[in-house]
Amino acid sequence: MKRIVQTVGAVSVAASLLLVASGCSGSTTASSTAGGAKPLTIAFVMGAEADPFFKAMNVGAAAETSAKGDKLIWQGDPSLYSPATQIPIVDQVLAQKPDCLVLIPTDPDALQASVTKATAAKIPVVNVDTHVTDLSNVISFITGDNVQGGQAAADQMATAIGYKSGGSYKVVAGLTSATATTNVDRLKGFKDQLAAKYPGIELVDTAYSQSQAATADSNVSNWLTKYPDLAGIFAIDGTNATGASSALQAKGLTGKVALIGYDAYKSNVDLIGKGVFTALIAQNPAEEAKQAVDACHTYIDNGNKATGIEAKVTLPNITLNKDTSAADLTKYTYVQ
Repeated sequence: MKRIVQTVGAVSVAASLLLVASGCSGSTTASSTAGGAKPLTIAFVMGAEADPFFKAMNVGAAAETSAKGDKLIWQGDPSLYSPATQIPIVDQVLAQKPDCLVLIPTDPDALQASVTKATAAKIPVVNVDTHVTDLSNVISFITGDNVQGGQAAADQMATAIGYKSGGSYKVVAGLTSATATTNVDRLKGFKDQLAAKYPGIELVDTAYSQSQAATADSNVSNWLTKYPDLAGIFAIDGTNATGASSALQAKGLTGKVALIGYDAYKSNVDLIGKGVFTALIAQNPAEEAKQAVDACHTYIDNGNKATGIEAKVTLPNITLNKDTSAADLTKYTYVQ
C-alpha cells in the first residue's frame, strides 16, 4: 500500500446530522449501485456498539453504503470499549475478506498489528474517530477536532464556575480510556487551555470507565465525596457524560457542580434545559462514517492508489448550551 504522509486538511461539511437510518446493525446490501461504481463490502469495527455515538455513525455508514450499492459489515463489542475485546472482532471481520476496513481503534498501539494484518491481506484501512500510532499504512484518518473540543470545554467550564483571576477552583475529568486518541487529545486541549487562560482552575483527578456509564457514575460519586469543594466535571465522552449526570442528579447537585460533557446523545441534550449540563461538545459521527465509505471507494476505484484522498480530515465541533436554539439542539442531536 502506498505510504501516505499525514497532513491536516480542513474540510467544509454539511452541519446536519439528519440522515435517515434504513438499518442500524448487522450487514446491509443495496440492490443497485450509484454512478456505476463497483459495489464493495465495507467493514466497520468500533469499540462499543451500544454507544449512541457509534449508533449515529452506523446511520451514516448504512446510508452511504446503501446509496452506493455496497454491503456493510458492522461489528464491535456490544458495550465494552477495550482492545482485548476489539482485536478478536477485527480478526473475525478480516476473515470475511472485506474490500475495505474502517477501524475505530480502542488503543493506538494495541490495534497497530490489526492494521498490519489487513495491509498484508491487501485490505485498505481507514481510521475514523481514533487512530493507530503509525498511520503510514492507513489511507485516511477522519475525526473531529478533539484538541479544539477540549479547549472549548475549558472555556465553557470557566464561564460555568464564574472564573475570576486570582480564584482557586478544583475540577476533574472522566475518560473512557487513557490511550484512546480522542480522549488523549481532548484532555490535552482542556489542560492546555486551562494553563493558558485559567491558571486558577486545577485539574485534580482523572478516572476511566471503558465506555461504561455505571462506572462513570461511580467515579463521579467518589469524587464528590473526596472533593467536597469540587467546582466542575469534564466528561470527555458521551458515556462519561451520562454517568456523571446521573451521579449529580442522585446527590442533588444539579447546578451546583458545573458539568461539561462531550457528545450529543439525545438523553444528555434533553438535560441541558434542566440545568444538569452547562454545555455539550457535539461531533458529527454520521458524516465521519460517510467520508470513510467515500475514502474506501476513492482508493479502490483509483486502482488502489490514494490519489484524491486527504490523509487527515478534521471535522468541526459544535458547542451546545442553554443559549442554543431548539432547532439547533434537534439538528445536532445524534441520530439513531
